[in-house]
Amino acid sequence: MINGLKRAAALGAATVALAAGAVVGTVGTASATPQHHQATTVSRHGMEAAGHWTRLRHPGYRDRHHHSHATWTRVGHPAHRDCRR
Repeated sequence: MINGLKRAAALGAATVALAAGAVVGTVGTASATPQHHQATTVSRHGMEAAGHWTRLRHPGYRDRHHHSHATWTRVGHPAHRDCRR
């Protein structure tokens, strides 16, 4: 009974040590990889422009105290290809 508990504890400790080593090894490898980011260049086929959201202000209404209450809406601009030459 005692030998079984010792064996289980040793196996658990070995598993934890292997898992910790794998995590540390992965983190070290991921941080050591070079970060090569190429500058975006305009090719003859154009360049992909990412979509974005803008806020559009609408003229407000006036309440009974003559305060203007403007409303804002979000307008989505989808991704598109920029083909300027």
